[in-house]
Formats: sequence, C-alpha cells, structure tokens
Amino acid sequence: MERSPTEHIASAAGQTDPVMERSVSTVNVATFVLRFATGLTGALLIFLLADYPAYGGPEVGPFTIGLFTALFYAAELILSPPFGLLSDRLGHHRVMRIGPVFGLVAVVLTTFTAEFTVGAVTVALPIIVGSLFILGLTRLLEGASTAASIPSGLGFIAAVTSGDEALRGRASARFEIATVGGLAFGFAAAGPVWELFGPVGFLVNGLIYVASWGLFRWYVPDAVRNTPRALDAAVSNGWRRYRRLLRRSRVWLLAPTWIALNAGLGLYTSQTLFQLVREPDERFADQWLVGGFEPLLVTIAFVLGGALFFAGVLFWGGRFATMRRTTMIFYGVCGGVTFVLSSLLLNHSGDAAAVTRLPWLAGLGVGLFVLAGATPAALGLLADMSESFPSDRGAIMGLYSVFLAVGQILGAFIGAVAASAAAFDGILVATLVLQAVAMLPLARLRRFELEFQATPSSEPAAQVVDLAVTRAHHLDRPDQS
Repeated sequence: MERSPTEHIASAAGQTDPVMERSVSTVNVATFVLRFATGLTGALLIFLLADYPAYGGPEVGPFTIGLFTALFYAAELILSPPFGLLSDRLGHHRVMRIGPVFGLVAVVLTTFTAEFTVGAVTVALPIIVGSLFILGLTRLLEGASTAASIPSGLGFIAAVTSGDEALRGRASARFEIATVGGLAFGFAAAGPVWELFGPVGFLVNGLIYVASWGLFRWYVPDAVRNTPRALDAAVSNGWRRYRRLLRRSRVWLLAPTWIALNAGLGLYTSQTLFQLVREPDERFADQWLVGGFEPLLVTIAFVLGGALFFAGVLFWGGRFATMRRTTMIFYGVCGGVTFVLSSLLLNHSGDAAAVTRLPWLAGLGVGLFVLAGATPAALGLLADMSESFPSDRGAIMGLYSVFLAVGQILGAFIGAVAASAAAFDGILVATLVLQAVAMLPLARLRRFELEFQATPSSEPAAQVVDLAVTRAHHLDRPDQS
C-alpha cells in the first residue's frame, strides 16, 4: 500500500520503519559529499587568495575574505525560503539534486580566475583571470547550492522522523555531522589538494559535485514526498502561506540564539584559516597563531578538531530522549566560551615550551566537544516546530538555513573588522561577545519549549500527522537534564 505523503513512520509502540531509516542515512551521506565539496571549494579559495598575485590576481585582505563569505551566505539567506517552498511542492528528493549543479558551475568558473600551468602549457583566460567580480559570482552560486540542498534535505528528514523521538535524535545528530563534518573535512583536505594540484584542484573538486548529484539522483528515494497533487488543496499561494507560517509559529524564539551562535562560527569560517596561513604580520608578532603555518599542519589540526566535534555531536544527539533541547544549547554555549578562552591563552603562549601549551589544547578539545551539542539541539527544536505543519516541512526547515546565513553574514563582517584591528585576538574577543548574546534569550526560549509540539492547525484532516508518540517532554515526565 502506498504511503501517504505526510504519514509518520513510527507506530505507537515506537517501531521504526527500516526503509525510512535507510533513506535518512542515504540523504546524510549525499549531504556529506556535497558539503565536503563546498568546504573544499571555500578553503581552496582561501589558499588561492592568500597568494593571488602569483596567479595573476590582485592582493586581497581580510575585508575581501569577509565579503566573499557574506556573498555565500547572502545567497543562502535569500534563496532558502523559495527552495524550501519548491521542495514542498515538487518533492524534497527532486530539489536536493539542484544543489550540486550550482556547485559544479562555481568551481569551473573559479579555476579559470587563476593563471596556472599544466605540464608545459600555461592556461590563462584574459577575460576572467584575476577577476574578483567572477569570484564573487562563484560565491553566490555556492550559496545557491546550499540553499537548494539543505532545506529540502531537512524537510525530508523531518517528515520521515515524525513521531519517532529516537530516530529524530539520531537523524539530527547525523545531519549535523554530514553538514558540519563535510565542511570540516573539505577544509582539511584543501591543504593536500592545493599542494598537489594548485588551482586545478577546483576542477578535481568538480568530480565530487558530480558524485553528490549521482547520490541524490539515484539513491535518495521518493517514498516521502509532497507531490503537486497533494498540495493543490492545501497551498493556494506559497509566499502568502509562508508568511502565515512565520506569524503562527514560535520559531522566532529560536532565532536570536541560533543567529548569535552562527555569527560566532562565521568568524572562524571566514577568517581563521586566512589568519593561520597568511604571511606573518609584525604588528601582531605577540600572537602565536597569526601567520606562517603550513597547509598540511593546518589540515592535521582540522582533522583532529573535526573528530572531536563529530564525537560531541553523536554524544549529544543520543541524549534527545532524556535531555531538554535548551539544556543542550546552554551547555554548548558554555563549551564555546571554554574554547575561546583556551584559544586566547594559546595565542599568547609565545615561545613557551610545547608541554606548557597542553592545558590550553585540552581546553580547546573539551570546549569543542561540548559546543557540538548546540547544533543538533537547535535542529531538533526546529524539527519539533514543523510537526504542526506537516505539508510545509521544507518551508519551516528552510529557516535553519536562513538563521545560519544571517549569523554567518554578521560573523563575516564582524570578523573582517576584528581581524583587521587585532588579528586572532580580535576574532576571539568578538566570538566571546557573541556567545554572551546567544545566552541572553535562552531563558525565554526554555519557557516555551514545551509548546514546540504539534498543535491543532489548519491542515486538512487527511494531512495532519498523528502525534500519539511525538516527543513533547511530557509534563508528567521529570526533566532529566
């Protein structure tokens, strides 16, 4: 018997449909490959810009790095809502396939903004070599790639985990591993790829985009979908409906904390790698982390940090059934503060013996592990909110990308100003301020957390999800956090 478009996959006894669980795993694998390609593109671009005059381009500084990062997230911010609506109409699995296409076009264009040599042949296209305008366009395309794939993927996951608390926790954690982990490993792989291929590495990365498209095309099923026929009766005007969803839901309670957290992360994705590999600046000679690190050493650091982060995401993702989401976010912010303070101490360790840096390195590890819990918790809260709107999951989950993009854009510009003024110290102090901002609205969010479950909605009766087994942190169950 064919599954209805919004039917949940868990029975009252908590039985999980193994087919749907495999579907979630497939989406996560495909998302990991796509995000790996995205992270690799971003890091390769940093290496290119750090020595751009050698490849026929102008010299660039922190402001240009911040601007390119902001362009990426501006595209994600603007395009995530329409792609979320489109996935609700056409089917999440169809819209997922669009993302890799944008990414492929972006890396091909990026390759030819540099002058490079293949064997005895020098490749240089005078029209676009050294063009910062073309590079800005490629960042918009990369942002569009994310905007197409993330809301549709999250909508798919929210649909198949409806009514299954354990599966939702696992799926949220694994999706964060796929997204953040893919980006981290892409960043980590950029060092060896750049050493081996130089600018041609962008073309090599194009093959990874092709692989991700193949995974979405042939291995993500359409068993859970919102077809145009199913939505005809429910959706009269997509944007009008979207505005109604935003007015009726309590999603804005999550926005300040999630935006501030992502602004803090934006400082790192836009500036940290550049600060590590740039030419040392004698103005900041007292900062140990500013300039002169080899790409391979940076790669090792990213791999170790990524492994700790993944372990943290898995650990906290397994606590969904016993710990409140806001508790996990609070712990995550505290972990972020620990990470920043340890980084400040490490940055001013100077010529100290390596053994004296071990406590600060341990603080980095502990802080990163605890910080990792905030991301699946926030994603889980958003998925809980989507229960009230089962035929609009793509639109609701698209707000994940919107909040992330707003935060990253703010972080990119804050990071550019902070890095120009005080290099690594500026980045770290700005991050500490953003962590404090993230903490401020958390108490109010916690008061309303118990309401983040499906409530009577205007959906037709045939499309309302049975929530007999949906999580709600039941009032008769004590908070085990």
